[in-house]
Amino acid sequence: MADIIWEEPFCAEGSACFRLGTDRDGNGYIAIAGAEDDHLTDSRDALRRMILDIKAGKADHLL
Repeated sequence: MADIIWEEPFCAEGSACFRLGTDRDGNGYIAIAGAEDDHLTDSRDALRRMILDIKAGKADHLL
């Protein structure tokens, strides 16, 4: 298993905190803070695209 470098948690009021991470092999990870062993994995490029799409408003319908 690759060594994951986790960022500080992203937390909102009254909700779970999420963590993003990457490894040296070019993978991206998303997990709930405190449950990093149970994460979603995809390429770093896929993680980058998801973040850019969220910033562009493509997930606003979920709010």
